[in-house]
Amino acid sequence: MTHRPIPQDLPDRAASPAFTLREGSPGERGRRLEGFLPLLWDEATGRLFIEVRRLDEDFLYIDRLSHGLGDHRLERGNLSRPTVARFERRGTRLLLVARNMAWRTSSAEPAQQLAVRQAFPESVLWSFEILSEDDGALLVDGTAFFLRDVRGLAAQLSSFGQGSYTLDPARCAIAGEGLRAFPLNSQAESILTFVNPAAKLRPFWNGDGLREGLMALAADPRSITLRLRHCFIQLPEPGFRPRRFDPRSSFFNSTVFHDFGVSLEEPGDVHYAIRHRLEKKDPTAAVSEAVKPIVYYVDRGAPEPMRTALLEGARWWEKAFKAAGFRNAYRVELLPEDADPLDIRYNTITWVPRATRGFSTGTMIWDPRTGEIIKGEVTLTALRDRHLRMIAEALLSPYEDGTPCPEVEKLMLARLRQLSAHEVAHTLGLDHNHIASTHGQDMSVCDYPAPLLTLDAEGRVDLSRAYGESIGRWDEISITWGYSQFPPGMSEAEEQAALDAILEKAEREEGLYTLAQQDGIPESGVHPKGHHWDTGADAPDELLRLLTIREAALARFGERAIKPGRPLALLADVLVPLFMLHRYQTEAAVKLLGGLEFRYALRGDGQLVTRLVPGEDQRRALRAVLATLSPKVLTLREDLLLLLPPRPPEYERTRDTFRGHTGLTFDPLGAAEGAATHTLSFLFHPHRAARIAEHHQRDSRLPDLHEVLQATLDATWHAPAEQGLAQAVKLRVEHVVLRHLLALAAAEEASPLVRAIAREVALGLRATLADAPAPADAMTRAHRAAAIASIDAFALAPAAFRHPGTLPPPPGMPI
Repeated sequence: MTHRPIPQDLPDRAASPAFTLREGSPGERGRRLEGFLPLLWDEATGRLFIEVRRLDEDFLYIDRLSHGLGDHRLERGNLSRPTVARFERRGTRLLLVARNMAWRTSSAEPAQQLAVRQAFPESVLWSFEILSEDDGALLVDGTAFFLRDVRGLAAQLSSFGQGSYTLDPARCAIAGEGLRAFPLNSQAESILTFVNPAAKLRPFWNGDGLREGLMALAADPRSITLRLRHCFIQLPEPGFRPRRFDPRSSFFNSTVFHDFGVSLEEPGDVHYAIRHRLEKKDPTAAVSEAVKPIVYYVDRGAPEPMRTALLEGARWWEKAFKAAGFRNAYRVELLPEDADPLDIRYNTITWVPRATRGFSTGTMIWDPRTGEIIKGEVTLTALRDRHLRMIAEALLSPYEDGTPCPEVEKLMLARLRQLSAHEVAHTLGLDHNHIASTHGQDMSVCDYPAPLLTLDAEGRVDLSRAYGESIGRWDEISITWGYSQFPPGMSEAEEQAALDAILEKAEREEGLYTLAQQDGIPESGVHPKGHHWDTGADAPDELLRLLTIREAALARFGERAIKPGRPLALLADVLVPLFMLHRYQTEAAVKLLGGLEFRYALRGDGQLVTRLVPGEDQRRALRAVLATLSPKVLTLREDLLLLLPPRPPEYERTRDTFRGHTGLTFDPLGAAEGAATHTLSFLFHPHRAARIAEHHQRDSRLPDLHEVLQATLDATWHAPAEQGLAQAVKLRVEHVVLRHLLALAAAEEASPLVRAIAREVALGLRATLADAPAPADAMTRAHRAAAIASIDAFALAPAAFRHPGTLPPPPGMPI
């Protein structure tokens, strides 16, 4: 198409009638990409033009990283939230306007619609100069729009702690090879370079072992180049029926708005669950073929055998759609060789290499108007399988020689199948369900699963039942709630009653319900059964069982945990996940203290609302948690320590190794300090302490905060002395306990009562230590004297003790 210049002074030659681009192939000046939004690429000048015909027509606009940083915070494929936008012509300007979808009216009266629109602001995202027009088509130069830092990437790079980054326009360009135009979406890709001359370079002469941070991730951290895609997407055709969100359903609640058109008897805030459009060919049939099946496509970039595992795990969901009344409504296939995963018509499962720890993700592009999912996108990362391999090696110590261990690979692939099913669940609209692990492996793949470990007859760790092999019963119930299609003629009230019955029957007859991500977080979560990476129906009992398995695995741990030919110093890395094997189960058990069982109950549904955790259960949990502070648990054997030499060149410590105080050598007391810090950071959390105090005031049968703090001192400071390294471990744990006790007494976020009780217990410990006979050995005498001095210093300046100052454990990784 040749565009005529509009009457204005336009010295740029791109606006002249000579600017003609043919579809699909290079032209005199570039090429034209037909699609939802035609793009005109002038390769000679590096400018990208947009041809706009769809004025005043809503579409979806998002941005996403196409080339990331290798870190989960700025990862390849990372999406912005979808924005409903449109192009509006205003004289010689073309405005890109974002609609305000947070405030709406369901009224069909134009006057009411106008009133709402005028009451709340829209956002003009960009103003383009109209270069030419022809037969209703407007030509604008989009180059500056595409080359801006719309995502705030400079600020995000600056947050890594290497200094301030800014966008350098001279090092930015349109990526011609990243331009795409499909029937339902078009996209432009920009090359954005962020500079920081003060950023530190990784030393050439000394390997520092880093795998994270800008120094390690970037070719040159002074100049970091990322790529960002701007995506324009056609909104779905009318006909999708939104489904009101129900917090009991496990579905996400990502479409929320205030409706001024509803009756005053109804709440103004409307919440829609996000779901794919799935319709029966025969709406009257109990089981029917789908009009258009949901199909997912696995990335060909995933290597084998991981690719097959991704396919197998994702296909588990076919069972759920059968339960919802559909036949052949869900499929998973390998992405065709001639298909482009950027085409909005493909739901994708993508394999992404990554240098840093982090989660795989399941996200989606959805219609903010209705909650309809337009495209599901799973991102599975290649780092998790390596960490899982290390866990298996630590548990099994399997390498007698260089022969591969099949159990290790089986564990990795079993986890990958489960992970594929888990992330696909999110792209189907499902949130996490962190109550599922209490029902074993048969309730839901939407929990964070820890491997189910057992011991065989010879006392060796058995991984054969580590992960489940199918979706669970709750997954079927959730999909049935979200995707069931009811017979024609049912009223809205009848449909709502049928949906309620699905969830209420599950809780009443099967004891199944959901607990979302926010309530599984150990720091803030209070539910006694909603945890991350735990196993078993009873958290305290499972913690003690896991400590037994850990003990058996540590007894076998040695040089066979790494393959022949590898530096023995790397045993220290493999040791970490085994030494900290109990970390997540400890978090689970500690949540019973000050815990509150509850449901996402609705008035009249008959579910439990809230219930305080019984006193005996809290005390069992306390005993189990305190067992993790025992010198028996935290002391490593001497022959193992002799196998841990200092690190050789180019194999320096990373953030995944234990910190210590001994310089180049492995510090067994640092490892014990890290493990104890993990336990105490949760046991003495100010919010938990406040709940313990409050719940005791409401029910005197429950433990009070004095009891919990004193029991901790009894298990550590007042426990019998040990011998040798175990005694040194005991003293180090006592140090950690005291520092966390004083931090609780000084914490700004702690309630006044919590601070008062913690202070009283600390002063009581001081009195006990001062009145006790002097220990016979100099080490214990010095330790006690230092403790008395710390408590005295706290009494004078409590604010100085707000942070414990003890060695943390290496960060836990997704397992």
